[in-house]
Amino acid sequence: MSRILVAGIGNIFLGDDGFGVAVVERLRRDSLGPEVDVADFGIRGIHLAYELADGKYATAVLVDAVARGGAPGTLYTIEAEPDDEVGADLPDAHNLTPALVIAWIRRLGASCRVLVVGCEPATLEETMTLSPAVAASIEGAAQMIRDIVAHHAETPARGSGAGHGAPAGDRAGVRGGVEQCA
Repeated sequence: MSRILVAGIGNIFLGDDGFGVAVVERLRRDSLGPEVDVADFGIRGIHLAYELADGKYATAVLVDAVARGGAPGTLYTIEAEPDDEVGADLPDAHNLTPALVIAWIRRLGASCRVLVVGCEPATLEETMTLSPAVAASIEGAAQMIRDIVAHHAETPARGSGAGHGAPAGDRAGVRGGVEQCA
């Protein structure tokens, strides 16, 4: 199995934006295997960009609050694609969103697969507490990530000639499915 990075993203001072950080804290209690690194990147998008550009990961699972119009607490698994309008230069490090990180590492030639496990936020107000709906989704997100890791262990890395995909799901983007995301 190739290396996997599970990266928690978000600002713990903005309510549900701290979802990704909470999920990786939960996952640190589990053993996901020797080829899986679980890390809290918080608001340090520049560090995440450099970590992924290094080329040591075949797959990156970014865990973040994702507003897609669903009910608060709805979980999504999204196959991330780079934003075509991002230039080759590294954007402002203070505004480095997951989409910009993905675009930048792809421009550098990194080819890791990037999945986003996201949760629909209820509030992004200044508070260090997750809303009840989002807090209740932490265990479900942790299970989605365990499923992704297990699937990755069974599937050869991209470029090996064999197929690659996401865990079984309805591919609709909600509760375990995968959708394409620009």
